Amino acid sequence: MVALKTLIFTILVPGTLLGIVPWLLLHWSGEAVMPSLSVWLIGLLPFFVGVILYFWCAGAFTFIGKGTPAPIDAPVFLVREGPYGWVRNPMYIGVFSVLLGEVILFHALSLFGLLLLAGIVVHMFVVFYEEPQLARRFGESYEAYRRTVPRWLPRYPAQRNV
Repeated sequence: MVALKTLIFTILVPGTLLGIVPWLLLHWSGEAVMPSLSVWLIGLLPFFVGVILYFWCAGAFTFIGKGTPAPIDAPVFLVREGPYGWVRNPMYIGVFSVLLGEVILFHALSLFGLLLLAGIVVHMFVVFYEEPQLARRFGESYEAYRRTVPRWLPRYPAQRNV
């Protein structure tokens, strides 16, 4: 049941941000250019890395954390495994990576603006809502995790058992 809820959330939230909104922006801005066989295909790399990273993180939330990426049905257990051992917000980084891939593939300034706006909104959400909520929910366990794992810039975990 949790996996189904994660799938529904993925279709509704990241699916909208990464599919419907860019499609609408490209059409409204007149930047709707189909990717061609060119150097712009380099955008496939961040696109697919982001997709893989998102699903890896969503799977960790579902099967390790016993919850979903949705804040209203968040994981019951603090997830520190996999990409979460390198950086605290890998799911958001995956989403940003997909958007960056779309910016490159479609070479569209409107999508770059969406990427910047999403980055600002997500950062504010993380700092002012998500991190305080996690600190209240998981207490010292989250505080120790926060002290040892960076928010946005991944680094190799110095210590495995946080």
